[in-house]
Amino acid sequence: MTHSDHAHHAHGTHGGCCVPKATAGDAAVVRDPVCGMTVDPAAGKPTAEHEGHLYHFCGERCRTKFVAEPKKYLGDRPKPVPMPKGTQYTCPMHPEIIRDKPGSCPICGMALEPMGVPGGDEGPNPELIDFTKRFWVSAVLSIPLLVIAMAPMLGLTFRGLIDERMMVWLELALASPVVLWAAFPFFHRGWESILNRSPNMWTLISLGVGAAYLYSLVATLFPDIFPHQFRDHGGAVPVYFEASAVIVALVFLGQVLELRAREQTGSAIRALLDLAPKNARLIGADGSERDVPLDTVKAGDRLRLRPGDAVPVDGTVLEGRSSVDESMITGEPLPVEKTEGDALTGGTLNKNGSLVMRTERIGAETTLARIVELVARAQRSRAPIQGLADRVSFYFVPAVVLVAVAAFAIWAILGPEPSLAFAIVSAVSVLIIACPCALGLATPMSIMTATGRGAHAGVLIKEAAALERFASVDTLIVDKTGTLTEGRPKLTDVLAANGFSEDELLVLAAGLEKGSEHPLAEAIVEGAASRGLNVNEAGGFEAITGKGVAGTVLGRKVALGNAAMMADLGIDITPLSARSVSLQTEGRTVIFVAVDRVLGGIVAVADPVKATTAEAIRSLHARGLTIVMATGDNERTASAIARSLGIDEVRAGLLPEQKAALVEDLRAEGKIVGMAGDGVNDAPALAAADVGIAMGTGADVAVESAGITLVKGDLNGIVRARILAQATIRNIRQNLFFAFLYNVLGVPVAAGVLYPLTGTLLSPMLAAAAMSLSSVSVISNALRLRALKL
Repeated sequence: MTHSDHAHHAHGTHGGCCVPKATAGDAAVVRDPVCGMTVDPAAGKPTAEHEGHLYHFCGERCRTKFVAEPKKYLGDRPKPVPMPKGTQYTCPMHPEIIRDKPGSCPICGMALEPMGVPGGDEGPNPELIDFTKRFWVSAVLSIPLLVIAMAPMLGLTFRGLIDERMMVWLELALASPVVLWAAFPFFHRGWESILNRSPNMWTLISLGVGAAYLYSLVATLFPDIFPHQFRDHGGAVPVYFEASAVIVALVFLGQVLELRAREQTGSAIRALLDLAPKNARLIGADGSERDVPLDTVKAGDRLRLRPGDAVPVDGTVLEGRSSVDESMITGEPLPVEKTEGDALTGGTLNKNGSLVMRTERIGAETTLARIVELVARAQRSRAPIQGLADRVSFYFVPAVVLVAVAAFAIWAILGPEPSLAFAIVSAVSVLIIACPCALGLATPMSIMTATGRGAHAGVLIKEAAALERFASVDTLIVDKTGTLTEGRPKLTDVLAANGFSEDELLVLAAGLEKGSEHPLAEAIVEGAASRGLNVNEAGGFEAITGKGVAGTVLGRKVALGNAAMMADLGIDITPLSARSVSLQTEGRTVIFVAVDRVLGGIVAVADPVKATTAEAIRSLHARGLTIVMATGDNERTASAIARSLGIDEVRAGLLPEQKAALVEDLRAEGKIVGMAGDGVNDAPALAAADVGIAMGTGADVAVESAGITLVKGDLNGIVRARILAQATIRNIRQNLFFAFLYNVLGVPVAAGVLYPLTGTLLSPMLAAAAMSLSSVSVISNALRLRALKL
């Protein structure tokens, strides 16, 4: 294959109208994409580049048209992207239905959707494309049908100019493509619902449309077989072709609006996916920098982040200083300062400085990817409240069919002439108006919207049931360390005695602790470093379990520990005992320091309460929650923190299994219990609680045990989760109430109870419009959750 042949072959999707830049001077003839004329690339004619391809034109006019609307001339209509091999499909309303290929749900008839995380470029929903096309065909044919049928009421006289029988045949010609082709998916789903013994909205639609069309077809082909009860005052048999066709058009309109709205709920996931950039700036081994596609980045690579760049993957800062906007992940508006050693999360935004980072987690392992997977899974889960709608729908459809039969019988026996025509109208209207689609959509639409909204505020819902339960939780158990507090102890006080200076005491204490990995030891070493003190490591280091440590620093024998250790060494701590009790009452951990068997003083360490904790607890109290602190720490420290924060109850000195037992005890008292924690020790209690809330900064096992995860580990996230849960359940109840009310009012009206008062029956077309409107109203109400302030 020659070079030019290869180019033509590679880009032949556009009919040979484009060649790569390298072939611009070749002699191969290509086609002008605007007018279709052949162009010699070597003839110096106008050219334009689009998406990496060079296109040639016969003249400037064609080039100008192309540049204005390239997609118009390239036929770049969006096509559905094939799903990855092994993709499974599930129903949005019934997640327990899982199939290996696309199709419709055997329970409710909705089109199955691909499971897993949607790709960023999935393309449009094939069902939406198909239904949109069927809607337009239905609408175009239904409008003239409607005009013909309504002509006498509108004062139009053209019906008198054409033979009435010809008019009926014209209506048949216009209605048949709508009912027999456009409405085929409705009949297919309706038939499946009967075979599966799972009556649903499609059962009612197919019965209603089928009855109206078949009756009208028989009336057109064999009018003489109808008795006088079917005939109007002019002796003609009324037909309802316009009703059957307009019903189909209106149902398709409702379905198209519904599918578009469902795509909007999925936009939460797509927006999260879009947080990650498509490229990253890779720093090579020789220090050179180049932009590479994100999927080529490997763990351990060094990446450059310039001001305004989105962080591509999870990693750690190697060089530089900058503030990073993490609001897309955590919901917190203030940027976070990042320096060497700090963690970076993919999808966050570098603000003002330049950073070099080392990549650590890529692809599906990144925080963003895990969030997206969690949201996708939650959107497919079921809330228990949905069971109510399912049970009602199951009995509702057969009941509606019975009402339609009863309405037909009553009208046929007691109705005015033509009584059987009135009977058919009322029965069809009942079947159409009672479609339980609004009922079925009420819960999943709210859940899908809420989980997406929560993800953007740093509240990740693992399952819909957790969201529903959290709305009714009345008791919240919170762990202390890492939940109420920073989880990183800090040096707070240095008290010197017996002639030692604070710095001297701290140098000796930090020297002894330098080799230890204990959190308290780290706090003392960091405290010395923050004062600019030089610390030498100890020799002869010895750890005494449950008491403290000892060793030699700068030639002096140093011991750090509790009162028991000092007693073992024969050191009198009485001079500092009052001060040590005072510090402990304030929630600090007191460590005595002895130098050469003389009391040198005290160092005090505390795990500081997070700046957001006090306000969050006030907000949780305001939302009706009782707060219980459950901690493994000692009673005195825990009580001091609880008092300062206004916590209702303290349970201190608890082991992991005792935390889980506390949850069970509270539940046995009739409490609905939420548990918030971040450590491995919290996992049993998180799993035992009605709702477990994991701090995303904590251990993986804690996150796995919880129904709700907070990306940023503070209590403000719990406040957001509570607001979201209560708003979602309120939204679902509004939807269910509206759907129930609509059917309770709609069915009797369609059956004709208002006829004695108004003298008119509800048209099947108006019934179809009302049915579609009810679904759209439910969806619109659910989408309000996207604007919820958290």
